[in-house]
Amino acid sequence: MNSTTSLSATAVQQELEKAWDRYRQANPLSAEHHARAREVMPGGNTRTVLFSDPFPIILASGEGCYVTSLDGTTYVDYLGEYTAGLYGHSDPILRQAVVDAMDSGWVRGGHILQEEKFARLICERFPSIEQVRFTNSGTEANLYAMCTARELTKKNKIMVFEGGYHGGVFMFGGKGGTLTVPFDFVKAPYNDWPATKAMLDQHREDLACVLIEPMQGSGGCIPAAREFLQALRDWTSSHGVLLVFDEVMTSRMSAGGLQALHGIIPDMTTLGKYIGGGFGFGAFGGREDLMRVFDPSRPEFLPHAGTFNNNVFTMMVGATGLEQVYTAERAKQLTESGEKLRSRLNRVVTDAGFPMQFTGVGSLMNVHACTGTIRSIRDLVNSNQPLRDLFYFDMLEQGIWPARRGMLNLSLPMGEAEFQRLESAVVNFVESRKELV
Repeated sequence: MNSTTSLSATAVQQELEKAWDRYRQANPLSAEHHARAREVMPGGNTRTVLFSDPFPIILASGEGCYVTSLDGTTYVDYLGEYTAGLYGHSDPILRQAVVDAMDSGWVRGGHILQEEKFARLICERFPSIEQVRFTNSGTEANLYAMCTARELTKKNKIMVFEGGYHGGVFMFGGKGGTLTVPFDFVKAPYNDWPATKAMLDQHREDLACVLIEPMQGSGGCIPAAREFLQALRDWTSSHGVLLVFDEVMTSRMSAGGLQALHGIIPDMTTLGKYIGGGFGFGAFGGREDLMRVFDPSRPEFLPHAGTFNNNVFTMMVGATGLEQVYTAERAKQLTESGEKLRSRLNRVVTDAGFPMQFTGVGSLMNVHACTGTIRSIRDLVNSNQPLRDLFYFDMLEQGIWPARRGMLNLSLPMGEAEFQRLESAVVNFVESRKELV
């Protein structure tokens, strides 16, 4: 490390420590509440991704595309509940659906009208889904998709990708590997077809499925190249291996997700996040000949349980959202808005010669403190993490609520005022921090 790099790193760390001090001063009530929470939850936390040192800000309420903290600060919500908050916090149509669900009684313990309607809406939207089953989360959806592939093919191995995230017990980048369910995983390099093909050929005799995010979300909003996805589709089709798209995050990119935009149809798809309208939701679906193994009227069917799979709130609100709010045209508009906003932000940092960039597709993006093309997490090894942390704290001070890891997500209530506010905050960050780099 040369002296200039060393001095820059020291300067960034010093500014980060100043940001921490301002953060503590601005959020005393959150600090007090977190101290109490630590008494009954490890680290005062029950969802790791929401933790932030020196302590997390406690959110007291949300309205539209804004959230307000326990300390009284209101932020533009660019975290968007890690893409699950697509509808914002108070859509009146969804609110009425919640009221209707409450008035009709819940935890009924039987089939309800809305589950068929909800399932039909999903099957009509996603090209790969002819039949679907509901779960309570994207994690469950991916678990069942993998189990289904193993059962149908009578093979054991599952190909995943470096940097992939398919739920709380399916993490393939960074920490957490010891909690991953012990399936026989083959981990391939994302967006590297020659290396991936070599691994496919090596393991093809016992490979049940290939599971991939068309854009890695947790990994940093890194899109898969269309030609990479097409190569996977062609190879799996030729070798009797199932291709599963994890569209838990990317299903919002169009009425039919990224698979519809790319025109590449997997054998199965997993869903989650926003589709439940803000309530717990997951789903896995695919071709009828694959999914009928769960038909309980057939001999030797596979059981699939879950007390809340068809809970009244998710079924009614989810169906209402797809039918009345997030229409195909609205999905197209949101994706176009995200593309334009990301281009604006990248223009800011590029024009300033600032070592930062925004990756993503449509309404989902992630900031990275590095230059050069990013095709996988391997391209992030030289990313300046302290600078990205400083970006997070500077955004908070300017009234922007992002993910600590740099993820920024659009929601339907947002408009040009919120887009301009984020762009101005990025401009201020670049101008005030350019001497550090």
